[in-house]
This record gives sequence, C-alpha cells and structure tokens, in this order.
Amino acid sequence: MTALHEFPMTRTCPFAPPAAYEEIREKDPITRVGLPDGRQAWVVSRHEDVRTVLNDRRFSADRQHPDFPQLVPGFRRPDDERTMITMDAPEHGPARKAVLGEFTVRRMEALRPRIQEIVDGQIDALLAGPKPGDLVETLSLPVPSLVICEMLGVPYADHDFFQTHTTKLIKRDTPPVERRAAVDAVRGYLADLIAGKEDNPPDDLLGRQIVKLREEGTYRRAALAATGFLLLVAGHETTANMISLSTVAFLRNPEQLAAIRADPGKTLDAVEEMLRYFTIVDAATARLCVEDIEVGGQLIRAGEGVLALGYSANRDPRAFENPDELDIDRGARHHVAFGFGPHQCLGQNLARMELQIVFDTLFRRVPSLELATSVDDLPFKDDANIYGLYRLPVTW
Repeated sequence: MTALHEFPMTRTCPFAPPAAYEEIREKDPITRVGLPDGRQAWVVSRHEDVRTVLNDRRFSADRQHPDFPQLVPGFRRPDDERTMITMDAPEHGPARKAVLGEFTVRRMEALRPRIQEIVDGQIDALLAGPKPGDLVETLSLPVPSLVICEMLGVPYADHDFFQTHTTKLIKRDTPPVERRAAVDAVRGYLADLIAGKEDNPPDDLLGRQIVKLREEGTYRRAALAATGFLLLVAGHETTANMISLSTVAFLRNPEQLAAIRADPGKTLDAVEEMLRYFTIVDAATARLCVEDIEVGGQLIRAGEGVLALGYSANRDPRAFENPDELDIDRGARHHVAFGFGPHQCLGQNLARMELQIVFDTLFRRVPSLELATSVDDLPFKDDANIYGLYRLPVTW
C-alpha cells in the first residue's frame, strides 16, 4: 500500500497543526503513513481513538522492539537506558510508582513559594537587562530548568552543559552519532553525580531514590541515571516551550490576556487551553501493536506501528467545539497534551503550576509587555520533536 503522507509533518502555521492532519482526521482517520526509515505505520487521528490506543495494553511503548515505529532513523537506546516511558506492564507500574510520590499535588504545592521566588528572580533579570530582551533566555528556559535541577539535586551551574546536549536530542536532523554522544554525555554526567550522592544521600529526588531503592534491594546506579535523564530533559524542555508559545498567544489575543489579568482564577483554565491548543509533543505517543485489535473500525495487526496524533486529537471537533479557536473559558481538561492512560505525563502537576505562576506573575509585573518583532519573524522550532521557540524578543 502506498503511504498517503510522509511523517513527521511540519507545521506551516505556528498556531495550527499540519494541514494534512485535518484531511486525515475527517476523511481517513486511521490510515497509513511513511516513516523516515522507509517503513510504514498507522496514524490514529481522532480524540476517542487516540485515547483508546494510549489506554490499551495491546499497544506497547517498548522502543527497544525492532518493529517499534521510529521517528529518528538509526537511533536505538540499549537496554540499560530503558525508563518508565519505554516499559510495559508488569515492569511499568513499579518503575512509575517509585517516583510517583515526588510529583503529587501536595508535594508540588509545597514547592510553590520557591517556584514563585524563581519566577520573580528571572523577571527581575529581564527588567534589569537590555531592551528588547529574549524571553526564552531570561524566563522560559531558566524557570523550569532551575526548578527541575533543584528537585533532582543537579547543580544549575551545569545547565549550559545539559541544555546544549538536550537541544541536539530534540532536533530531528541531529545525526545518530551526535545523538548517541549527547545521550552518553548527559547519562555519564548523571551517573557521576549520583555516585557522589551514594555515601550520604541528600534530601533531593535522586538522594531519596537511592535510599528507597536500596531499602527495596533494587538500586542500580545506571537505572537511576536513566530515570534522572528522563526527568531532567522532560522537566525543562516541554515547560520552557509552553511558556514561550503561550506568551505569544496571549499577546496576540489581548482579550484573553485581559481576562486572566482581571481574574487570576481563570489562569488554570487558560493553562489547560494553551496545552490543548499547542500540543507541543505530538508524536511521543508512538506505540507498537502486540495483539490484533480493531480501533475505530480499522483492524490493526500485531507487529504494526501506530502513531497516536495528540495534536490532531486536540483539534478534533467531535471532542472540542470550534477547536481551532483559542478560548481560555473552554474548561476542556480532557485534552491529551499530557498523553493518556498508564503513561500519562508524570510531571503534569508541576508543569501546570509553573505555567500558572509564570503567567500570573509576568503579566502582572510587566503589563506593557509586547513582542519586539513580528510573529512571522519569530524562530519557531520547525525542526524539533518538541515544538517551541528558539528565541522570543520582547520589550516593555
């Protein structure tokens, strides 16, 4: 069968999915596409079907499997780099449970004063700096990076090192050799950091994991380094890009911005809408079918790859009225920007709180904030697997 489209597809508008997504969703919602390695996979594009795929154990998250649909040709992680996002039951549950307690609503709320302090400090730096300033450099990236570094017990002084390497990891065109070297560098750094904590584990996430896993008799430095790698990368890249994109969206929609300024109680709903509207991690929810199953009337056979398109699902008019409109009063928390089912994003409570604090504080303290260039001239991350902005020039 000839592939209808080639994947991944590029956004031609920063505020809309690739045009082909709507065509697929409305005309052929479960169809075949070509992958970068020359193979084919199914794409699932409607909200209900995407949730079905993500919540059914007959779809595997095991990226080590040779038939798993790879969006980065020539790059596979060895077995010792497996983390909870690449595990299936029964392994997945215990691996996730081991760190789940670090991301409860209660623990996140305990972090709120420190996150507020970090946000205020970065806005101080923005206001004290030159005009125009780069919001990515002064706010979007430092805030989640500082937060996750403090949680893990990673020295923030080393942030340039790991951010340089993670930038290579999220770009689609990074050669496999460079991608491997970037993974090895960050993993090696974390393994050395963890080794330094082993004799006297501190009260940070990595230190507490050392104690907990030793008590259970399951401690392995390499496995904890893999977990730390996952949390470090996921903990700053995603939220940083959401801060930048949402700031642009607010400035382009002054009536929506005025609504949260007048009533900060609306900010959390605005956060949910921004998450739905941008869905910056679109195809991280790839899966491998391991048992024949029918989804949306289409038979998918064991051994076939599946891409559950979260961005298409979040613009599905069957699930969201007028889905292409930005509406902070929508109150639609059933979006799949954080995934769905057993692999739903572990850090979503942290991300929501960071975004809420940033938006409330930024627009209160810098009421005259505006873009210092046209939207057309902004450097969007069209070449990355996590969508966002490389720079965001602003003035006030």
